Amino acid sequence: MDDLPILQVRQIEANIIKPIYEQMVAELGEERAREILTTAINKDAVRQGAELAASTDLPNNLETFTTLMGRWSAGDSLTKEELHSSKDQLDFNVTRCRYAETYAEMGLSHIGSILSCGRDGSLCEGYNSDVTLTRTQTIMGGASHCDFRFKINKAG
Repeated sequence: MDDLPILQVRQIEANIIKPIYEQMVAELGEERAREILTTAINKDAVRQGAELAASTDLPNNLETFTTLMGRWSAGDSLTKEELHSSKDQLDFNVTRCRYAETYAEMGLSHIGSILSCGRDGSLCEGYNSDVTLTRTQTIMGGASHCDFRFKINKAG
């Protein structure tokens, strides 16, 4: 699955997660099911970020990160407005998100932010622990766009 666009991977995952999540809700309640799903997805995102970092001999800065993120946008999955790109800062807005559209079509809008949006910061953590993501809104959450602001925080 390493060569599939991430949108397809997320759709496959969601098809597997949906009945498991529904059973967790039935047995544990919505709040606990969401907590468990969030923890599991975020742990996996950290792992994926570390794998992303290990997939290249290039420095784990934001320029490299940008080149490695192509699978996330493949197939017009994301329509982005680039604002700033350097080795230490990456700013862009997503103005169309097919992830949000796909989860809505699957009847999973209520957990779409857990399945996709919520993992973004954890992916950064695994890729480079000095990278932080600031995002104040998402399309999945009802906003007109997602505002991604990545920065490398250098110690000292």
